[in-house]
Amino acid sequence: MRLFDTHCHLNDEAYQEDWPEVLARARAAGVTRMLVVGYDLPSSERALRLAESEAGIYAAVGIHPHDAAGVTPATLQHLEELLCHPKAVALGEIGLDFYYDNSPRPRQEEVFRTQLALAKKTGKPVVIHVREAHGALLTTLKAEGESFRGVLHCFSGSLEMARAYLDLGLYLAVGGPVTFKNARKLPEVLKAIPRDRLLLETDAPYLTPHPWRGRRNEPAYLGAIANQVGAILGLETAEVAALTWANGAACFGLPAAS
Repeated sequence: MRLFDTHCHLNDEAYQEDWPEVLARARAAGVTRMLVVGYDLPSSERALRLAESEAGIYAAVGIHPHDAAGVTPATLQHLEELLCHPKAVALGEIGLDFYYDNSPRPRQEEVFRTQLALAKKTGKPVVIHVREAHGALLTTLKAEGESFRGVLHCFSGSLEMARAYLDLGLYLAVGGPVTFKNARKLPEVLKAIPRDRLLLETDAPYLTPHPWRGRRNEPAYLGAIANQVGAILGLETAEVAALTWANGAACFGLPAAS
């Protein structure tokens, strides 16, 4: 059984001391493909260094909405250069976050649109973060006038929102929250996602699934997420692993083989 963690942050300082052991545990658990996602230039560069050094690891490079206020033309030029790396398979994570508002909302939207334009220019899929900003995000995506290949990372919105994103051609990824006892709406949303548009992720080191909640998350825990998805959809874990592996390969333009 092969599992593809389509969103993790092995580039986070939480793994600075033991990332080789974390990687070994992931592989032992069947997680043999991982997308390490950047959120600013330094973390994007770290993601690429990890991808360069290890088979089965790929990188997404981008500027998170939290950091939109500090983006300059030089930032965007550097980002475009990083996207030319052969192991940079996506632009992300990008998007809108109106919960923390760490950057002014108009500036978040401006930088989001600019990065969407860069994704079009380079032909790369996008990894989208959204929190308390679904309406604005959908408005922005629809205003672009075409569908984007990419994924709504760690989707936790309503069934109506899920259908709106699916109509735009996006994949939806589910993570640790699907294992939480209070995840009441996620099962309904999960059942509505077409089987060929579903991805799995851990968002490690965040959103640790049950029964490890309260501890640092790791890609090795992706199997617990696959188990719960299978229980909700009436599928064997191996079936969930196979279909989400194929979907991840299609989304990010990777070989179907390991």
